[in-house]
Amino acid sequence: MPNFSNISSPLLVAAGFTEAELQSDSSLQLALTIAQAADERKGADITILKVSDVSLLADYFVIVTGFSKVQVRAIANSISHKVEEELQQRPFRTEGQSEASWVLHDYGDVIVHILMPQEREFYGLEAFWGHAKRINFPASA
Repeated sequence: MPNFSNISSPLLVAAGFTEAELQSDSSLQLALTIAQAADERKGADITILKVSDVSLLADYFVIVTGFSKVQVRAIANSISHKVEEELQQRPFRTEGQSEASWVLHDYGDVIVHILMPQEREFYGLEAFWGHAKRINFPASA
């Protein structure tokens, strides 16, 4: 049984979940762990979309803005390390690491998009997936 103690109770409450819901949804736990890792590296505008009802691609998308290529890489690396350390998972595939204007980690159930502001605005993933349920992720102060 995975250890879900890394997700703090205030985060669960702010995101609108109970610990029981988190226990029953490993994809949600992965998405929240990813969002926490991005937040720790000062990723901005962290958005979690529940796309399982509208797509077969994944259960969740996590979308994050980084303000420099160095920060985009740092966020991507932080996510990889945290997920591997806490959940013993590695992405099936990672794309864009060398260019670092849009890095994608594919964890199967969760797909992570880390983008520079220009790419995020241009591609408009939130608008494209606008019919997906948006999950509140309260960034740290």
